[in-house]
Amino acid sequence: MAWLHTWVGLWFSWLLFAVFLTGSLAVFSEPITHWMTPEHQQAEALAAQKESVPVDRARRLELAVDYMARNHSGATMWEIWPVDRFHGNGLTAYWFDKSGEYADAELDPVTGAELDDHHEAEARATQGGTHFVDFHYTLHDAGLGLWIVAFASMAMLVALISGVVTHKRIFKDFFTFRARKGQRSWLDAHNAVAVLTLPFQFMIAYTGIVISSAILMPAPVAATYGADPQARGQFLAELSGEDRPARSGVAQAMPTLEPIVARGEQLIGQAARAIVINNPEDSSMRIGVYGWNEDSDEAHNISATTGMAEFSASGELLRLRPPGGVNGGAPSLTFQVMSSLHMVKFGGLAMKWLYFICGLAGAAMMGTGALLFMVKRRTKHGGEFGSATARVYRLIEGLNVAALAGLAIACIGYFWANRLLPVALENRALWELRCFFLIWALTLAHAWLCSPRRAWISQLALLSALCLLLPVLSLVTLGDHPVAQIARGDWESAGVELTAVAFGVLSAWAALLLWRRPASAPARRNPRSNAEAAA
Repeated sequence: MAWLHTWVGLWFSWLLFAVFLTGSLAVFSEPITHWMTPEHQQAEALAAQKESVPVDRARRLELAVDYMARNHSGATMWEIWPVDRFHGNGLTAYWFDKSGEYADAELDPVTGAELDDHHEAEARATQGGTHFVDFHYTLHDAGLGLWIVAFASMAMLVALISGVVTHKRIFKDFFTFRARKGQRSWLDAHNAVAVLTLPFQFMIAYTGIVISSAILMPAPVAATYGADPQARGQFLAELSGEDRPARSGVAQAMPTLEPIVARGEQLIGQAARAIVINNPEDSSMRIGVYGWNEDSDEAHNISATTGMAEFSASGELLRLRPPGGVNGGAPSLTFQVMSSLHMVKFGGLAMKWLYFICGLAGAAMMGTGALLFMVKRRTKHGGEFGSATARVYRLIEGLNVAALAGLAIACIGYFWANRLLPVALENRALWELRCFFLIWALTLAHAWLCSPRRAWISQLALLSALCLLLPVLSLVTLGDHPVAQIARGDWESAGVELTAVAFGVLSAWAALLLWRRPASAPARRNPRSNAEAAA
């Protein structure tokens, strides 16, 4: 078990550290996106002005239905957001195009005319916080990347279980921390962060695998539904309780939507977010009224589903789903709860901060484990790789620096690229990603070109400087700063920059401690291991 914990933990620790660090940042993907699109301020000011004007929802619904009937009468689904909070209180329509892809159009809430892409202030192209979401579970590759992260998650479960078995005094050691004791201190730190967040680590690894189970474990689906390409779609439809009848071919006029929407709001106890019309302009038409999840709903329901009331074209109630409920029974509810647990779709801001801190603790667990491996072998090793042992350990030292400090530098460098790249740059969002990976690659090259001690000090100092100077960068490029952000109530932007400053202070402290500490002795072969090998 000790061997299993050591080597499985080591070879996957670098990837798992990246998954946990970017996953922790993904918890606040919306505030990060908000910060990375500073042009939002003008759009939000316009939205605030629009909110003061009473909304004639019935008129908006009529305009949207007229637009869809004129332009997309053959679509199998219409979706109308009469009051779109994400687009400045505007009117938005969605549909499935001929290729089955999701398409949308933003409409003028007064005339119903389609608005072009430039009716708002020109915003910089960026993936924002979505970059961290996609990277932490697919490595930006929904095929191979998803499988790699899944194998790493399974390795994490193996390392957690073998770690608990190996450390018989793990809970007792949690209350003991011996500072400045070299290997003992690293082991105490590793045990402390592991035990403190052990339930969270098990939960986050297990649910991460479960929510991708249809892809990772296709055999049961294929055995039950067949190997047809549409089989997985049928499985997911049944899992979610989707009940979409076939078109009858008998034309039927669209009913007036406002009375149906008002009744749906009363039944679910939520304001209407979206009206979904399956098989529009057909006698089999079904009209679903979906609600908005408010903060109170997120505080009380682990499942992130909103309320839903579905009606026939005549206004007859067909299905009703309360907020937090599901239509597919226990399997669907289980899957939804697993998804909400992993993606922290409940509990509000306090729960997001708890996940953020626990995620960072998980990253610290991976990082201290990788460092502990080298600390144990820095003064002696058993010649595990023969004559290449020293070179292998030098390679691991470099990977440690780049995987831990280097990734953090790449993350903050991604923020710097957002401010420094020209707004009108072609493929700008792609260039931000290129900057992220280029910076990460440069930290790896630096870690192998310098001695490990110098690489750690240099990269921690650079990380500290980039984090501490992020508010200065915003001031120089935009004339914005945390004081002004707090004054206008923009806590999302202020939170991003103040959190960066906090990480900068911690990085500077770590670099200073390492700089003051004397260099370790070079690694030497363990005589006992030599004797055992000779025997």
